[in-house]
Amino acid sequence: MVQILARKFFEVLFFMLFITFVSFLFVRLAPGDPVLTILNVDELAVSQEQVEELREELGFNKPLLVQYGLWLLKFIQLDFGNSYVTGQPVMDMILMGLPATIELAVGSLIVMLVVAIPLGSLSALYRNSWIDQVTRILSIIGAAIPSFWLGLIFIDLFGVRFNWLPTMGRDGIASLVLPSLTLGLAISSVYVRLLRSSLLDSLSQEFIRAARARGLAEQRIFLMHAFRHSLPPVITVFGVSLGSLIGGVVVIEVLFAYPGIGKLVVDAIRQRDYPLIQGYILIMAIFVFILNTFVDLSYRYLNPEMKIKERETRG
Repeated sequence: MVQILARKFFEVLFFMLFITFVSFLFVRLAPGDPVLTILNVDELAVSQEQVEELREELGFNKPLLVQYGLWLLKFIQLDFGNSYVTGQPVMDMILMGLPATIELAVGSLIVMLVVAIPLGSLSALYRNSWIDQVTRILSIIGAAIPSFWLGLIFIDLFGVRFNWLPTMGRDGIASLVLPSLTLGLAISSVYVRLLRSSLLDSLSQEFIRAARARGLAEQRIFLMHAFRHSLPPVITVFGVSLGSLIGGVVVIEVLFAYPGIGKLVVDAIRQRDYPLIQGYILIMAIFVFILNTFVDLSYRYLNPEMKIKERETRG
């Protein structure tokens, strides 16, 4: 146990050092100058002395590794700095937008589960039937349609033409419906096909035939054996695609003007707000790392073969 904890500790340490350095380097090498953005040189007359003075104040005249070291010391103290644009602490700004982003992500996952599980299960149970054919066609269409284009259709249909649902802002559950539907339907097509394929593989296994030979009900066989056996590949792909989900949340937040951290970071990129961009990258990296850890744990729980292999290795 001590060795496992020590290995996990060094993995987390290496992960955080790598993410902090890469995010810092990429943000600093991106085109644009935050000093000129802060001084608003496009609208105001600014002297070169003012530019150099602000550059020195922000530490941009120091070597890149020195800048990274100073920033890393603050990060270790959980100090992400202040926004160049608003002057507010970066952590406060992220925490203000985080609840909206979590709401949107959870709503999208609920839509995905409600769509993917029934359609994927029915498609596997009624293989090569009209249900299977329709489901596969719909999943292919869903995979081909970009999420932002689907969102524009929903805005025009349910917001403009019928005026049923709000299309901008965050004002109660109604404002969450269209963004969640847009992102949830966009990602569900992948899991419909994946669940169908995994279920078909599970239903062809020897233990399913053995369960039927013992006279177990088909419903029990499907739910307790085939469905559980089909989940590990789906969960594995979900863990890998968490980054895509976060990227999708950013696009949808901008499209629907949803005030989450995705929209916040897009504005920060446009304004070259380095501390806010780096804070967002690190928070999302930590979030993905934690979720992947839970995915690994759930994979071990759902796949008894891993426990058996671990016992054999120890033995």
